Amino acid sequence: MEIPFRKTKDGIIIEVKVEPRSSKKGIEGIMDNALKVKLTAPPVDNEANKQLIEILSELTGVRKSGIKIIKGLTSKKKTIEIRGITEI
Repeated sequence: MEIPFRKTKDGIIIEVKVEPRSSKKGIEGIMDNALKVKLTAPPVDNEANKQLIEILSELTGVRKSGIKIIKGLTSKKKTIEIRGITEI
């Protein structure tokens, strides 16, 4: 699966579309030039965002502290910065 990304001086930026409260968690594919991720966590108390960072950490091998939501904290569409890698 080819995940669209933009390079930055510190790593890469990807667009993500999340589906919280799903029956299963994981990467679903690419939708509208964004990575689609299903989450079992609800979108309350930052739980869905935490689970998203955990999934992206497992996918990329980057520590959770190297992954940051830079846009869309309360939205289903998010912009994510992943530091320390040059491609995904």
